[in-house]
Amino acid sequence: MTNRRKRQQSSSSIMLRNLITMVTILTVSLGVCIIIAVGHQLLEEVHQTTNQITTSLEKTYIDGDDDWQEWRRNNTLDTSASFVYIHNLQKDDDNARYFSPNTEHILQIKPIKIPFISHLYYRPDFGFLYHRVVHAKGIYYTLWQSMHSQLEILLRVILVTAILLGVTLIIMPLYIRRLTKHLTDPIVNLSQNTKIIASAEEPGSMRLPVPEQPTEVTDLATNFNELLVMLNKRQEQQKLFVMNAAHELRTPIATIRSHAQLIERHGKAHPEIIEKSVRYITDESRQMQQLIDELLALSRADQLVLDVHDIDLSNMIANTVQSLNNTFPQKFIMTIKPDVHMVGNANAIDQILNSLLTNASKYSPEDSTIEIQLETNAQENYVITIKDQGQGISNEDKAHIFERFYRSAEVRGSVKGTGLGLAIADQLIRLMGGSIQVKDNQPQGSIFILTIPAHIA
Repeated sequence: MTNRRKRQQSSSSIMLRNLITMVTILTVSLGVCIIIAVGHQLLEEVHQTTNQITTSLEKTYIDGDDDWQEWRRNNTLDTSASFVYIHNLQKDDDNARYFSPNTEHILQIKPIKIPFISHLYYRPDFGFLYHRVVHAKGIYYTLWQSMHSQLEILLRVILVTAILLGVTLIIMPLYIRRLTKHLTDPIVNLSQNTKIIASAEEPGSMRLPVPEQPTEVTDLATNFNELLVMLNKRQEQQKLFVMNAAHELRTPIATIRSHAQLIERHGKAHPEIIEKSVRYITDESRQMQQLIDELLALSRADQLVLDVHDIDLSNMIANTVQSLNNTFPQKFIMTIKPDVHMVGNANAIDQILNSLLTNASKYSPEDSTIEIQLETNAQENYVITIKDQGQGISNEDKAHIFERFYRSAEVRGSVKGTGLGLAIADQLIRLMGGSIQVKDNQPQGSIFILTIPAHIA
């Protein structure tokens, strides 16, 4: 019962029912309209015919039997379809009434008026009659026009319409079923392949077949495949992220364990090694703490919704640089446009600046300078530029420096770091709708260009 209900509620069955209902209504409506139109046209033709006959009668003066016989001989009236009754009020005798053939027979039973249609009557055992009365020179001319031939035409139209309706209702479900199957089969195929992909052990490498038509299903399959590619890429990034995090944590943990074991084994006999080992343990645990803090910051940045408010950007940059002035050996040179205000998130901007300045200091000589500039561009966005005189970044590394845990082979092992600082900065600036670019500083070093939109959505 459940499966039957599901089939009834499928797109194909819904489309089939609705299309059959719609086409049936349209076909029946069209048939009714055709019948009404033909019937109206036939009435108009009868109306014109009776007009011609009554006009001819009005021009005729029948004052006696001779006049009546003369009119009948000269008139081409079809007495099998047209029935005339003439009543001359100028004469009192019975001969003042004249009937064409079969007229008296018709009038033996009073015809019944058909409502809503003027001049139309029904005479039992005789059929429909069109009735007209005209008056001229004291003589009343009454005409009853048979509509037998018109009804035959109308009945043929009804019969043909009924046959066409029947044929349509027989053929239409087959055609519509084929049409709906043609439209829904690609969707059913996508659904089946989606289930296969969902149940696969490695769905990342699988793709949905993309049908050539209809266009909507083609677009759906294409977009779904793009989503699969993105999810696969995201999954690979997560795997790589976990591997890198585990690798970065393994090194300090191994160092801490080795020095702890060294103290445990030889600390009593050689107390001089304790101070050195404790220093190593402290440094490595600090490195672990920094890594964990940055991992938490990166995790928060992935899910962060920025709370924006008015910021004195000029003052905030100056305070951030001042707070780091005694921490880093390099000399800071600030060129900051005064009184620059924006609507944004101060904590995010402060963290971005800390990451970029820490990175600039880490890879620059101690006696070098680091320049910080704040200005607005032609689009009225805010541009923060940080220039260092360090060893620079190769073109190959420029494409990867904002990736998580990425560190070039030249600095890995020689310069301490987790490879997360620039990734955090890039994630935060994207949340604000901005961007970070890196260029070469001449003659040596790197330039990080931070562009922040004037208003954060």
